Amino acid sequence: MAKTEVILTHNIVGLGGESDQVKVAAGYARNYLFPHRLAVPLTQANKRQIEALKQRRAEREAHEFNTMTELAKGVQKLICTIKVKAGEDGKMFGSVTSGMIADELKHQFDIALDKKKIHLEHPIKTLGEHEIDLHLHAEVKSTLKVRVESLTPVTAPEAPAEEARPRTEKRGHGKRPEAEKAEAAPEEKKPAKAKAEKAPKAEKAEKPAKKEKKAKE
Repeated sequence: MAKTEVILTHNIVGLGGESDQVKVAAGYARNYLFPHRLAVPLTQANKRQIEALKQRRAEREAHEFNTMTELAKGVQKLICTIKVKAGEDGKMFGSVTSGMIADELKHQFDIALDKKKIHLEHPIKTLGEHEIDLHLHAEVKSTLKVRVESLTPVTAPEAPAEEARPRTEKRGHGKRPEAEKAEAAPEEKKPAKAKAEKAPKAEKAEKPAKKEKKAKE
């Protein structure tokens, strides 16, 4: 495949920025770059534009840096909510991707952000809040809070109801010792009264015995 050298007049992701001299396929240059004025052929006349293109590039990069710095401060305060389908147990059907987050940023906050700048090691597969890294610029990074919610209400598992029967038994056991004490109390007093009544009879029995002794004497 034939190659040709061109001077880029605009920033092209994955290829280069203004003033860069790159080699590309001749057909790509002829059918895409040149018609869209994204590059010019590498000639002595066009080389004179390089300094002007470098100046334009410096201005663009400074503008992008300032814009991304301001955006980084703003997105840290946002919470991007994404609704997903999930079962009653909270298990998600599918996952949340960087493309979905980019779409919701545009829809909810009118922030246009390339999904490639949203750094996800793995798609999000659980409900709740997640902190996502954003690579906004080569020198600017930030974070975004993403809240994943279910479209259907998630029902929490019910706690097992305590049986009423053991409670009544416990209350009964707790009262029985008191009742037994209350019943035992009067029974203990009865023997005491009986002894008190028998004591005087013993004294009376002793008096006749003394009289018999005196008669014998």
